[in-house]
Amino acid sequence: MPKAKSPETSDHTADLFDAKLLRLFDLLHHTGSVTRAAEALGLSQPTISIWLSKLRSQFNDPLFVRTSEGMQPTPRADALIDTVRSALTSFRQLSESAPVFNPAIAERSFRICMTDASHITLLPQLLSHVRSLAPKVRLDAARIDANMPLALQTGDADIAIGLVPQLEAGFYQQTLFTQDWVCLSKKNHPRIGKTLSLKQYKEEAHILIAAGTGAVLQSEALKRHKINRRVLLELPGFLGLPAILATTDLIVTLPRHIGETLAHSGDLKALDCPVNIPSFKVKQHWHERYHNDPANQWLRGLCATLFLRPNLRQ
Repeated sequence: MPKAKSPETSDHTADLFDAKLLRLFDLLHHTGSVTRAAEALGLSQPTISIWLSKLRSQFNDPLFVRTSEGMQPTPRADALIDTVRSALTSFRQLSESAPVFNPAIAERSFRICMTDASHITLLPQLLSHVRSLAPKVRLDAARIDANMPLALQTGDADIAIGLVPQLEAGFYQQTLFTQDWVCLSKKNHPRIGKTLSLKQYKEEAHILIAAGTGAVLQSEALKRHKINRRVLLELPGFLGLPAILATTDLIVTLPRHIGETLAHSGDLKALDCPVNIPSFKVKQHWHERYHNDPANQWLRGLCATLFLRPNLRQ
């Protein structure tokens, strides 16, 4: 039957991997002086003597002997010094602070789940800043769908930006801005001037963006107000919307950010929506697994810098 290790043997084994004892070994080999080693470690000479005794016991060798030229290493100590210094380097690497993400030299991809509207309103500005700050970083835009929570949890996606009303425990979120609603039409609309009345809203023909941000909020509000719009065109997204509005007398109801962005880039006008549709918060979301990840923190910080507007209406 194997003999159990004595407490002393166990303690010595633990001491071997004690960084402070290896540091003493390195200092004695370098300085040849117990006094200078004690000063470097901020310890008393008796303590240094105790630690040296532990090292000698562990390696079963004097390691350092007193001579007229100071404490000189034995051949065993000379043979061990490179290994000791390598171990100290490993200890230092383990004890260093969290790694730092350096965007200027980083080579990696970030996947951001976002809505089609954000491709128009947020992505251009974000991409411009990423290119200036992190020229080797790539951005991948992904959809906000049922697979998004799992993608954030596994790291297949880094963050999600948009209206995500239902997320389970384990996710962080930060509100970037609040969205209300506007109606878009061509600038020279024959019946609509600088404002849009509720009567006009009910009478005009509409475009319906079926999958836009807050589409459910919009639909429920119209039902609540018993407004049945005359929809002549339904689109799955915003592709082609500015051209259609500019060449017809149709109107569309959109979140303010995308509405005013399209109005500014085309021959369109954005008017306050006369229907009381609840506003909503656009947030960035991330999983707690990556809360302390330096790269994820950098991306979230950049998004906050660019888009965090407590009272943003555009």
